[in-house]
Amino acid sequence: MTSNEGSIDRIVRILAGLALIGLTLTGNIGVWGWIGVVPLVTGLVGWCPAYRLLGLSTCPMKSKT
Repeated sequence: MTSNEGSIDRIVRILAGLALIGLTLTGNIGVWGWIGVVPLVTGLVGWCPAYRLLGLSTCPMKSKT
């Protein structure tokens, strides 16, 4: 399982996940806010299964020197 998320992508996912979970816990949004667990976990792990299925990657290329 190689990383397929870049640094900015990971940060955005973590922040979005935390925001959704926080809004759910404070009662500002409904139960659907728990979907924030998905971007939070994928951001922490650095691997997104949807990116894998679509053949995408935001991870920068490593030089072959």
